[in-house]
Amino acid sequence: MTFVHLPVLLEPTVDALVSEPFGRKGRSSVQVGTRPACANGIFVDGTFGRGGHSRLLLSRLGPDARLIVFDKDPLAIETALTLQREDARVTVVHQGFASMAQAFAELNIDHVDGVMLDLGISSPQIDDAGRGFSFMREGPLDMRMDTSRGLTAAQWLAQVSVEELKEVIAKYGEERFAFQIAKAVVARRESRPLRTTLDLAELVASVVRTREKGQHPATRTFQAIRIHINQELEELACALEAVLTLLAPGGRLAVISFHSLEDRMVKQFITAASRPPEATARLPIPEKDMPQPVLVSLGRVLPSDEEVAANARSRSAVLRVAQRTETPVLPGEAAGYVKALRLSTNDSGSSHKRRRA
Repeated sequence: MTFVHLPVLLEPTVDALVSEPFGRKGRSSVQVGTRPACANGIFVDGTFGRGGHSRLLLSRLGPDARLIVFDKDPLAIETALTLQREDARVTVVHQGFASMAQAFAELNIDHVDGVMLDLGISSPQIDDAGRGFSFMREGPLDMRMDTSRGLTAAQWLAQVSVEELKEVIAKYGEERFAFQIAKAVVARRESRPLRTTLDLAELVASVVRTREKGQHPATRTFQAIRIHINQELEELACALEAVLTLLAPGGRLAVISFHSLEDRMVKQFITAASRPPEATARLPIPEKDMPQPVLVSLGRVLPSDEEVAANARSRSAVLRVAQRTETPVLPGEAAGYVKALRLSTNDSGSSHKRRRA
């Protein structure tokens, strides 16, 4: 079967990495470091998928540029290796983007000029019933991004306690019926195990009797279990921390998120790193003499109405962009910008609103 993948926010994401200027905003006292001539720089696609963003970026880069691509999905890696054979500028790493710091140490790379992360599931992953991501198609209850390692969703659901399952569904799915769903799952496995996506979807639908118009009752539960199985938010926090030390002055970070938990983490991280050091916040220092933050936010971009009409899966996407300043990051300082990203079940509303600031 042939699966079609339409990259979301394709042009804006690539523009965010290589165009100057790019929607700069902020206080006039914040001076962004001179952007290097990056056409032959080193760039990162932390979520290669099927390579749509990477291919467009390569078309905008010079012959001496390098593009390091990461992915956990074996099928994505097959596509990436094909691109690597076609284009010597490409280096493929079969790992999640949380391994960036270690991977670059092994590649003897100290700094990069741009990092892009597309946090959504690719259309081929959703449309392939065998991957177990879709509640609309019968398939094994897998949900692993990397099918070569780790517990499947079915294996985890066969052993998880009611309390842990409730916490996962409430925290990562923002599901108000989390306790009822968790009880139903544990009660069901006493008689017969949950083996397929439709087994789980039908069970959840029998418990969740009300839902937003147009949303399947199992949407939030599937999202929560997928995030937990793949440790998605923990890996995102690790990657954001690594980015601060890897980006060269003037280097850019571009992140596309698709639900409120991811977007909140990215927004909070950029906001924290775009402020002057906390220790100087209350000192009587003139604004012009304030220490520079380590990042400058360049704002957010939402998909156009035309893109949403052509690709419904883009409707919840948010692209956030930031640029590295010349301010050095002290040892251990990067971790401070992600320490506040520990999500709680009471941290937000229940949906990702596209027009949110």
